[in-house]
Amino acid sequence: MHYTSPIIPKFVKAFVFCCTLIVSFETFASGFNITEVAPGIYVHQGVHVGVDNPGREDIANIGFVIGDRCVAVIDTGGSIAIGQKLKKAIASKTSLPVCYVINTHVHFDHLLGNYAFKTSNSRFVGHHHLLKAVEANRQFFAKSFAHELGSENSTNRVVAPEILVKKRLVLDIGNRKLTLTAYKTSHTSQDLTVLDEKTHTLWLSDLLFVDRIPSIDGSLKGWIDISNDLTKLRVSRVIPGHGPLTVDWPDAMVDQLRYLNVLRDEIRSLIVEGKFLEDALVSVGQAEKNQWLLFDQYHKRNVIRSFTELEWEN
Repeated sequence: MHYTSPIIPKFVKAFVFCCTLIVSFETFASGFNITEVAPGIYVHQGVHVGVDNPGREDIANIGFVIGDRCVAVIDTGGSIAIGQKLKKAIASKTSLPVCYVINTHVHFDHLLGNYAFKTSNSRFVGHHHLLKAVEANRQFFAKSFAHELGSENSTNRVVAPEILVKKRLVLDIGNRKLTLTAYKTSHTSQDLTVLDEKTHTLWLSDLLFVDRIPSIDGSLKGWIDISNDLTKLRVSRVIPGHGPLTVDWPDAMVDQLRYLNVLRDEIRSLIVEGKFLEDALVSVGQAEKNQWLLFDQYHKRNVIRSFTELEWEN
């Protein structure tokens, strides 16, 4: 499948970015935005800032699904405070208990709010590689996100999954089934999607970035393969990990696939020419600069990870 996308002028992208930040921070200051995107499905939209920004605890799209028996939470945000706000938002919509907290991967902005649900008898669910990833990152989270975890001695506030998904798992929350699918290494090594069978709404989480530049923490080639496979799915709506609450499908994958393919193709060409990582950092993907928010903060990291993967592929 061939993908094309017009280049957005830099001043337009900058204007959109500024407006997004204004709206997002006003919302963050005044309350906790929550939107019903389909019957019984609520999403909170995160802001577009980097991890060095004070608003980093609230950068991911997170939310919940209400069944007849209970509620399933899908990601809990980047701090216990955000998790508590999500918990209050749930209480404002239903008196049903939270029976499952589903984490789509290990990144802090999707997982550190788990502790807010620790005392609610919720079962924590994730990819079968997530448990190991949480344990490997526990000390890092405690040291680097002590403020978000609310304590200097916070290793016990990083909550790991107890129900692990190897391929697929169906959770019934009462007249509503959620199909959880575990994927091979792509964005990370623990990516999980959640499909609400009732409304055909697919939570892609960080397997799909919109507006905000994709962040590679797994395998470039794996992410390209899975992105292509995902575009074949027929669903009513998709919820990305970052960006708008819902997006047109499969058109929303066009920009991400183009960016990932540019990384792969340009790096492969440099490797064939005998060039080195230093050369790639200067030249690879520069045509993408005006297409993405936070390009300068994350693009070089993507190039480093991709070059390291591709230089050993043959």
